[in-house]
Amino acid sequence: MDSRRWKQTCSSLRPTLKGCPSRTYALDVYVSFGTTTSLTDEQIKELAIGLEQSGQKFIWVLRDADKGDVFEGEERKTELPRGYEERIEGKGMVVRDWAPQLEILGHPSTGGFMSHCGWNSCMESITLGVPIAAWPMHSDQPRNAVLITRVLKIGIAVKDWTLRDDLVTSSTVEKAVRRLMASQEGADIRKSAQKMCGAARTAVDEGGVTRMELETFIAHITR
Repeated sequence: MDSRRWKQTCSSLRPTLKGCPSRTYALDVYVSFGTTTSLTDEQIKELAIGLEQSGQKFIWVLRDADKGDVFEGEERKTELPRGYEERIEGKGMVVRDWAPQLEILGHPSTGGFMSHCGWNSCMESITLGVPIAAWPMHSDQPRNAVLITRVLKIGIAVKDWTLRDDLVTSSTVEKAVRRLMASQEGADIRKSAQKMCGAARTAVDEGGVTRMELETFIAHITR
């Protein structure tokens, strides 16, 4: 996507950040794996095909981290399948630059987030009521994925950590997206994510448990 079109898209996003957005008609899945995750060329192609074959609308952020090893300073040109962006026109969007994640997650049309489960992304998703398709890569992400999928039950697993060295096939991606976005199970998970959103916001409101704990902490260190 060219920069002019992307700026126009960004300017049209009007998130409801003061409350939990209603997601009754949420149809889009947002795909982003953070700033330090590197996918192989083969994995990027499988992901691309899976998203296309799912039949669901999506926004996929293909950032610098996906173009090489950011820790080694490596860069490479990421090649999507031939004609891919033309085929997904009107259904999918590939963003090759920074994306306003909070605004995208806060938009009522966003019904799912395929994520590496970095802690910041998890918190943003929880506080905006967006269920997660969990694809952990490293560090704390496997534990975060367990929290999301097994404890809070506001997401599904795309890839189990025990299979971390295996390629995630396009079929697996397709099934995960459809499961989250086009099934009764996905609809139920979305309702749970909405409830979690409400609980999280209540906790930080005046008189909420998180708000009181923070005020107590500040009072303790400033006395």
